[in-house]
Amino acid sequence: MNEEPNPLLALLPVLWTEAKRRRVSLAVIFASIAMLALIAGINWPQRYDASVTILAQKSSIITPLMEGAAAATGNTNRAGIAKAVIFSRKVMDQVLVAGGWMAHKPSPVDQDKLIQEIKARTLVTISRDNLITISYHDSDARRAFDVTRTFGQLFISESVASKMKESRDAFDFIDSQVEAYRKKLTDAENKLKDYRNANADARPGSEADTNASISQLRNQIETAQMDLMEKRSQAGSLERQLSGESEVNAVQTSNGIYESQLAELQSKLDKLRLTYTDEYPDVVRTRHQIEDLRRLLASADQQSAKAPRAIGDTGTNGSAVQFNPLYQQMRSQLATLRSDIAATTARLGAAQARLDSELDRSKRIANSEAVTAELTRDYTVNRDVYQDLLKRRESARVSMNLDSDQDGASFVVQNPAVMPLVPSGLRFMHFGIAGILAGLAVPFGVLFGFARFDPRVRSAEQLEQATGLPVLATVPFYPTPGDHQRERRRNLALVAIVLCVVLAYALLFWLKLKGLA
Repeated sequence: MNEEPNPLLALLPVLWTEAKRRRVSLAVIFASIAMLALIAGINWPQRYDASVTILAQKSSIITPLMEGAAAATGNTNRAGIAKAVIFSRKVMDQVLVAGGWMAHKPSPVDQDKLIQEIKARTLVTISRDNLITISYHDSDARRAFDVTRTFGQLFISESVASKMKESRDAFDFIDSQVEAYRKKLTDAENKLKDYRNANADARPGSEADTNASISQLRNQIETAQMDLMEKRSQAGSLERQLSGESEVNAVQTSNGIYESQLAELQSKLDKLRLTYTDEYPDVVRTRHQIEDLRRLLASADQQSAKAPRAIGDTGTNGSAVQFNPLYQQMRSQLATLRSDIAATTARLGAAQARLDSELDRSKRIANSEAVTAELTRDYTVNRDVYQDLLKRRESARVSMNLDSDQDGASFVVQNPAVMPLVPSGLRFMHFGIAGILAGLAVPFGVLFGFARFDPRVRSAEQLEQATGLPVLATVPFYPTPGDHQRERRRNLALVAIVLCVVLAYALLFWLKLKGLA
């Protein structure tokens, strides 16, 4: 027998015949598939999607006004940690309450399972670094709306609270550093002050004063040395001149000589007092010379009064030789030069002693300079850091006030969560249509496969093709009254099955529309 497949047109009568013969079975298959799809549609969990979009503003109108005085907390990082904020345990605990899960008082293990399920149904997407979209789906539309709205509110509140906490922590940290450096600055200042009080040479300006004093003393010593050399030269010249002059020029009384020398010394003392004090060495020496001459003059007067007057003597003070005036003048000049030489030598010694003292002081200042420099450096560093921290603390205070008043960058709900009215994904209507289509397609597919691959001969054309012989006649089928009765029962069963399916679909769709199913 030839098993080549029959043409499609040849199968149509066969399909029709088989459909009539097996119409009840096909109706049962149709009804079963349709009802199974209906049951699946009823039991299929509905999915309601809700979402909220939050705009994390990067700046506000106050940002450029407060630039340099306050530092606004960045929002880009907030968007980057949105998932960590939303899925934190604190937020999830409040979401469990808002979604009504805590009404049944689940155990901690059940709470963890619920949190994991909520996380699996929640999607957080970030676009343009500042748009945060929180999406959540649930089988209950109201719960999907409540959970999504709670997510948005808690994310904003937690982010704002985190910003405020960050600003507060920054201010507290800087304030603690300000207090720490204030103590360090006070300690450094006290150490520097105590060291300067204990060491007079460590005070500011001591080195400059010492250097100026040393320079002045060296100039005085050089001047005194030059003056001393000049006066010694003049004294040597006068001594050589005195050696060539006669001391006696005429006879005169000794009292007259003493009085003349006393007058000269008194004149010299008056000149010295115009320049120096009474304690000056030249002044003291001249006064001693005057006192010696006065004692000599008093002694000469006593001796003159006791001695007998010589014959022919007309003077009151007795006769004495008269000295050469030029010799006396040079001698007076020599005495003056020797006095000046002594005074200059005394000044030179005093200046040298003062110079040595100042040099010793300069060494002490140099030794204390390192300690003073270190203490000053510590004080300066602590002062600069303290002043910088004061400015930073005020900037942190302004930033904290901005975040507290929510005047800086903030979060804005761009698209608030709304109640989902229509479920997303596969709905009951989709299952109903798919059940009708599948209920029609599957029986006809089974019928076509049965007729297509059934090896039995079902027509004269198929017999002629299989045998290659012509078919002379066919015997038609004539139904009996019993066959007609069976056909009516089959038709009634078919109609009943189809009506049941239609009524079931109509009833369930009506209940869905009324929200009763």
